[in-house]
Amino acid sequence: MSELVTCDFCGTQAPEAETLTWTTAVENGRRRAFCDTCSRTHLRAMESKLDSEWW
Repeated sequence: MSELVTCDFCGTQAPEAETLTWTTAVENGRRRAFCDTCSRTHLRAMESKLDSEWW
């Protein structure tokens, strides 16, 4: 059985095997995952290394 991964921005859930295209980051020592849609929407902020609380 596959573990569900939740997008830390919008709350979308998917089985871990289906999250290969998701973005991951480590903020303040905590691993965070972002779905495809949120990753595309906030790409510039991610590349600028802004914490997700600022998007």
